[in-house]
Amino acid sequence: MQQREEKQLEASVDSLISLVDHVKNSLQSFIYKLENEYERLTWPSVLDNFALLSGQLNTINKLLKNEKTPSFRSQLIIPLLLSPDRDEDLAKLTEQRVPVFSHEIVPDYLRTKPDPEVEEQEKQLSTEAARIGPDVAQKQIQTLNKMCSNLLEKLNNPREDREAETAGSRQNKAFFNPGDTNALVAAVAFGKGLSKCRPPGPVPPGHPGQGPLMSGGPTLQQVTIGGGAGQQAGLGGPVAPQQQGQPGKMPSSIKTNIKSASGSMHPYNR
Repeated sequence: MQQREEKQLEASVDSLISLVDHVKNSLQSFIYKLENEYERLTWPSVLDNFALLSGQLNTINKLLKNEKTPSFRSQLIIPLLLSPDRDEDLAKLTEQRVPVFSHEIVPDYLRTKPDPEVEEQEKQLSTEAARIGPDVAQKQIQTLNKMCSNLLEKLNNPREDREAETAGSRQNKAFFNPGDTNALVAAVAFGKGLSKCRPPGPVPPGHPGQGPLMSGGPTLQQVTIGGGAGQQAGLGGPVAPQQQGQPGKMPSSIKTNIKSASGSMHPYNR
């Protein structure tokens, strides 16, 4: 009976070691990709690696929960030999991670309880939890459950609903101010809101159209060249300047000479 249990234990340990090796190889491959092939690594490939690791861990859990697998909790590991010298066989077996099996290393590797710091933190958390009354704890539990329910509801909503909400928020959001737009149009078209000023520099005496701005007149003045019937009637001579004294217009000092089309200049002269 005892020999049968020992064989079963050895087979279970061998299977567990094999599965752990598969997990270790998968982790090494994934870490190598993250460190050296991150430029070509795609998100679907990352998900595939996570799925592989998850499947391997589930296989280990199934092996540990199997009825034929003996309970490893009832087994004890006792160090038979401790030495401060380097052990080549141990280093090869552990892939150079544990080269020495000494008194300093054994408590860490054969520990069956958490570290003292972790145990102290657990005690503090247990003490704080014991101080909270049942009513306060129940309220906190209800608040946490409500938050989790709202989060799950948002995550479970269809994608179309989220896209519709996003589109509606974009449509309702104003991207301009109508008041600023109207003020800008009024300033450009009618000069509304612009301050009245005179051009810098001295004004030559007797120069037409360079006097101070008329009170009540527009801030933007126009410079025009006399045209129309005046130009057609005076072909070959200087065009008469525009009459002065018209409110809101600046007389032009530009003279335009239009030569008459004489017979010698006509391209089709015969």
